[in-house]
Amino acid sequence: MELAYLSLGSNVEPVPNLSSALAALSARFGDVRVSAAYCFPAVGFAGADFVNLAAVIETDLPAAALNDWLHELEDRHGRRRDVPRFSDRTLDIDIVLYGAHVLQGSGNLQVPRDELKHAFVLRPLAEIAPDAVVPTNRQSLRELWRQHADYGREFRRVALD
Repeated sequence: MELAYLSLGSNVEPVPNLSSALAALSARFGDVRVSAAYCFPAVGFAGADFVNLAAVIETDLPAAALNDWLHELEDRHGRRRDVPRFSDRTLDIDIVLYGAHVLQGSGNLQVPRDELKHAFVLRPLAEIAPDAVVPTNRQSLRELWRQHADYGREFRRVALD
């Protein structure tokens, strides 16, 4: 069993899509530790704001199989893969950390995720797993968030159903 640290986001009907995704994660993996949901501006394109949150699950799946399962979950929520990478999303879920592993694989699998540098990933993860250590730099999520340019900035919380 491994702990997987996930980043979830949506800017197309975000509340129902994220709520449904969390229910699916809970149904498959049991207890899910979930951060608050926050509103962040779109990155890489001019689009509607995203609602982002983090989740931590314990999984019996290897990272590649978990990544495939998460892609299927995205697809069930109407995720389009025939559009530019930076575009509106019904659901986006990435494995940010997977135990203490450093991984590169198919299907956009990269652990730790480069997106860890963005507040929309780091802020929610640091909230629920401050002591988790990024294996490539040996810093905790708490340390990384405290060093981030947006540390101390208030982000609007979004209530999920």
